[in-house]
Amino acid sequence: MNPSFSSPTTNLLDEALGIGCTGSVPWRIALVQDCVEASGAFLLHHLLKRSLSAEAAGAVVFLGLAQPFSHYDRVLRKMGCNLSLQRNKNKLHFIDLLDLEFLVAGGTDQNAIEDGFMNLYNRILRFIEANNLMHNNGGWIRIIIDDISLLEIAAQGSSSHTFDFLQYCATLTSELDCSLLILNHGDIYSSEEDQCLLSHLDYLSDVVIKAETLSTGIAVDVHGQLTIINKRALGELGWSSSKVYNFQFKLKENAVEFFYPGTKF
Repeated sequence: MNPSFSSPTTNLLDEALGIGCTGSVPWRIALVQDCVEASGAFLLHHLLKRSLSAEAAGAVVFLGLAQPFSHYDRVLRKMGCNLSLQRNKNKLHFIDLLDLEFLVAGGTDQNAIEDGFMNLYNRILRFIEANNLMHNNGGWIRIIIDDISLLEIAAQGSSSHTFDFLQYCATLTSELDCSLLILNHGDIYSSEEDQCLLSHLDYLSDVVIKAETLSTGIAVDVHGQLTIINKRALGELGWSSSKVYNFQFKLKENAVEFFYPGTKF
């Protein structure tokens, strides 16, 4: 089996996440947890492309806090996906939050921050409702948040407001045909409150994807390793207990290779 990124039908990552040929997934919430030495941004790129493929039967709401639309459009074009075209086809709704002013436009008090989060939630909800109406409630929606830590900064450092917003989004995954994909940096939190947010995110998530450096140090042909904990793994007899996957990756200019340890020569 060729685990190369270029072959979606035999992709180790897709297999571990249970991604179907139409881009559908068996989980509601997935958390990507990375670190400074091993960024998980490439995982968002891959899953965004899979969500917008010709075979995909859904649409994406993308909350861009870390990078503007132009950045993702440039990266995905190298991977063979035109985000501008997908946006024009209403398959992609990109909400640019790069300036982080969406929460403080009405002031920096707690009520203004709550109103800002509610306005953001309503923007997401309106797109989902419009998409369902357009497709007669057919197809799925994937909500992608590219950096939770920046969302917390926009909330004046309030972990509670950030988590409340995520819980609102989580309700959409149960009430509507949605999934939620979140990226968070696992090595930037030190306070007890921050650690509590990490614990809450881990508890909410059906799948946790950890991007890490190699335990043996830097290698030329291997850029890092992934540990995927799928709490809703589907076995031959139905849903089973958590299943853990471990494999490594190599980043290329317009692709990623996934492979098991010891198989890259």
